[in-house]
Amino acid sequence: MDLFLSYLDFYQRPNTRPAAVGFLRARQARQESILYVARAEEGPIGFSQVYPTFSSVSLASVWTLNDLFVAPQARGSGVGRALVDRVISDAEAAGVIRVALATAEDNTSAQALYESAGFTTGHPVRHYLKRTC
Repeated sequence: MDLFLSYLDFYQRPNTRPAAVGFLRARQARQESILYVARAEEGPIGFSQVYPTFSSVSLASVWTLNDLFVAPQARGSGVGRALVDRVISDAEAAGVIRVALATAEDNTSAQALYESAGFTTGHPVRHYLKRTC
């Protein structure tokens, strides 16, 4: 749980342990997400969370890699790459037609990781976002 709270802190999002625990437990109880956790001897050092969804146009499953976080002391060690590779591998095995993700414009280290894993930008689809809260 500390790793998830650190992730929320990284994005400067208000959080409390009870709210974070409740959010993650609800996703898992409803089978709304797939959570991957990288561990070392000292405990969890990274995680990714995927939200399965669908494409009506493609008549197929797609995954959104929504969360990826590696503890500061483990960055640069390949943990992030291992998590991304596992998501891609599991998506391929499940017959998922694409994995989508987004990252901040200034998060160049994440961009480099995703591009090295084969993710691309500039598709002929324009993505929109409207915040409601």
